[in-house]
Amino acid sequence: MRGDGSGVTIPVRRKLMAALSQLLGDQEKDNPKRFKVIPLRHPWRWVSAVVITLIVIWAIQVLVSTPAFGWDVVGEFLLNDQILQGVWGTLYMTVLAVALGLSIGSLIAVMRLSPNPILSSVASFYQWFFRGTPVLVQLIFWYNLSSIFPNLRLSIFGWEIFNASTNTIMTSMTSALLGLGLNFGAYCSEIVRAGILSVDEGQIDASTAYGLTRLQTYKAVILPQAMRVILPPLGNEFIGMLKGTSLASTVAFYELLHQAQVIYNRSFQIVPLLVVASLWYLLLTSILSIGQHFIENRFARGTRRNPPPSIMRFLWNKLTGRSQRS
Repeated sequence: MRGDGSGVTIPVRRKLMAALSQLLGDQEKDNPKRFKVIPLRHPWRWVSAVVITLIVIWAIQVLVSTPAFGWDVVGEFLLNDQILQGVWGTLYMTVLAVALGLSIGSLIAVMRLSPNPILSSVASFYQWFFRGTPVLVQLIFWYNLSSIFPNLRLSIFGWEIFNASTNTIMTSMTSALLGLGLNFGAYCSEIVRAGILSVDEGQIDASTAYGLTRLQTYKAVILPQAMRVILPPLGNEFIGMLKGTSLASTVAFYELLHQAQVIYNRSFQIVPLLVVASLWYLLLTSILSIGQHFIENRFARGTRRNPPPSIMRFLWNKLTGRSQRS
């Protein structure tokens, strides 16, 4: 039989070519591009989108066209010096109350997990009391503490160490700080405790085997891993504290709402001044939300391979010129 010079006879080569053609034909039949793919229809999705768009347009029209909102007055007082002083007071009280609450909450969380029954019971009582009484009641109580104790005095064995008038100490700022910070500490303690419990107990056993003390274990092993669980709810509580400082207006602390109240009590422009306060609260909470987003991503590194892109991450990448995977 003749060959083609490659050592393969012509009949064998023909059989090989026929088998190859049949194989390619079968692959062409299985090629999904040969079939026309019709996407699934979602008519109600479009209907709901149109309805929601119309509602949003209607709401914007109502806000713009209603004279009672007084947008000219809003523009006049938005950057007023007294309003800006209230914004500073709100941020100042938020940072102080969160710092106090976070310090107390971390201590209470560790006490709750302590094997010492006295420490655990005291921590449980603290949580029960401050979570069970309204923040407004606590603020008013601290502000009127002088009706119970006219003087705050500390003496040991007849030696007077400290003695001062309660009205001098319990100012508006001190009352607001204690009322907001102690309440925040009760809720923060449960967040920290949940984060600590999320770490596997084997980490504690391994730390003990390496000779680390309980304090070193919490500082170097547990807390860095617990931060992933702690940060999201703690960020929400931080934003809630920013808005919760408005309750300090009841004790005449110079935060944002109190300053707005002082102005509209003088000018009788109640609704426009409330709009001014609301716009500032929206701006501040938006900034805190963006900061919370980046901090959470920072501590979540290594736990997710491809985290889903968010709108804030997309906008940040566009502004900085980074790719979506950066």
